Amino acid sequence: MNPFKFSDDNKRYHTLAYHNKHTYGGRVYKATLDAHFSCPNNGGCIYCKDTFDPRPIEEQWSAECARIRAKDENAKICAYFGVHTNTFCTPEMLSELLGTARKLGAFSVSLATRTDCLDEQKARILAGFPLPLTVELGLQTVHDSTAKFINRGHTFSDFLRGYALLKEHNIRVCVHIINGLPRETPEMMIETAKVLAKLRPNGVKIHSLHVLRGTRLCELYESGEYTPLTREEYIDTTSRQLELLPPETVIERVTGDGDKSLLAAPLWSADKISVLGGLDKRLADMNTYQGKLFGENSNAGS
Repeated sequence: MNPFKFSDDNKRYHTLAYHNKHTYGGRVYKATLDAHFSCPNNGGCIYCKDTFDPRPIEEQWSAECARIRAKDENAKICAYFGVHTNTFCTPEMLSELLGTARKLGAFSVSLATRTDCLDEQKARILAGFPLPLTVELGLQTVHDSTAKFINRGHTFSDFLRGYALLKEHNIRVCVHIINGLPRETPEMMIETAKVLAKLRPNGVKIHSLHVLRGTRLCELYESGEYTPLTREEYIDTTSRQLELLPPETVIERVTGDGDKSLLAAPLWSADKISVLGGLDKRLADMNTYQGKLFGENSNAGS
């Protein structure tokens, strides 16, 4: 019997599918959209490969809806602004973007951003949006030494200020973290999850670091200065992180989807099914699950 209560199947962590089923009555599909914003980070993170979809948002939405409704004609569709920094704009532009999503008929909205592109006025705009809304907030790591090396452009303290602002306005927040960042040990990655758990985010996305051709990270990889995690190391680290995270936190991702045409390493990450299956097996073999150690962690000193 599965000991994890937020599950209808063999999953021992709180999946987005479970959350959507019990919150909205079924699956919610994501239509990935480019709002044509940029990023404030001069030079960009060392792993980032800039992309741009020149089509108007309406055209992108139409194509995504056609793709999704070919699978499910009655699909609920989320307008997912997952490219670049989607609050790196004026408050008026943010209001216009949300208004566009509503006019298109989106069931919900999810937008990715950075904590250094949030302020009180933007938080009020987000909080006042009438559809289900999630802000996906990039953290990546709680270690400032790593953040500096990868040219993240903000500190953990900066993240905490932006996170607190969103929570003060009762905005649903999904935090992104990355496993396998340069110079980080598995214990440092575990520490990121341990610290994040105490913030009790609504959602978490756990990514495997992808080495994409044309990035500074790829130069480090090709020179031998960076070695990616193995599949086994990634699965072990992620399972240990899940033990620490609150059981009610929705785990919206446990691996990444890198552009396979640009992926230099780790090649195992391209086989998403294998990673997911490996994680399920690891949790079952260890008879563990999300939140098993959360009470112990939350009662510990910070």
